[in-house]
Amino acid sequence: MNNSKLKYLLPIRSIMFILIFVIGSYITNKSLNSISNWWSVVATIVNIITIIILVLVTKNNYKKLINYEKGRTKVKQVVVISLIVLLVGTIGMYLAGFICYGKIPYSPPMMIRPIPVVLAVFNFIILPLTVSFAEDALYLGCGVNSFKNKYFAILIPAFFYAIQHSFIPTLFDFKFIIYRFLSFLPLTIILCWYYHKHKNPVPIMIGHALIEMASVVLILVTSISPEIYQKMLNM
Repeated sequence: MNNSKLKYLLPIRSIMFILIFVIGSYITNKSLNSISNWWSVVATIVNIITIIILVLVTKNNYKKLINYEKGRTKVKQVVVISLIVLLVGTIGMYLAGFICYGKIPYSPPMMIRPIPVVLAVFNFIILPLTVSFAEDALYLGCGVNSFKNKYFAILIPAFFYAIQHSFIPTLFDFKFIIYRFLSFLPLTIILCWYYHKHKNPVPIMIGHALIEMASVVLILVTSISPEIYQKMLNM
């Protein structure tokens, strides 16, 4: 695929999330809300599909897509980006929760609702390993690198990077969609800006993977001990 056309891949993850949840709801004859706690499993599936698509369209030239260069990354860069992801991500979710729900902090219960323990263990390993290679390669490699205009290169990929989270999980609830979008938009703008300036994806990818572990750890804990989930709901 021509590099100038890679930007047209930016909506694919949002589309995949919507399709999987809607089809899953139809097949299981359950509401979207009832299957929303499966978001981490769906995310892992979408990550794997995304990686396969990127490898195919770049003709196995994945490293070039993300501008990977061995030896460029310093430990300090990883630490700084990881702290930025944690800080900005937390502030973004707190502010979005206050704007949309009037609560600080606001935490959607389905995000840590238990799933079968076997899948929780699987996701604990696979989700953090795949998320950066899928999301960051798509929105930074195919997004930021595909626009010549600086502002387009940052804002358009950041928009799609954030909006995908509105469908993880997919609930046709306008307030929830806006909440998820606003939660991640400040962070995605910063990450796209950083990548546009430095062209080094590794600190972002490592920081992203480390932070993603926080979510899967919580899901693993509540899946092993559902009573902890009930206690968290009552807090």
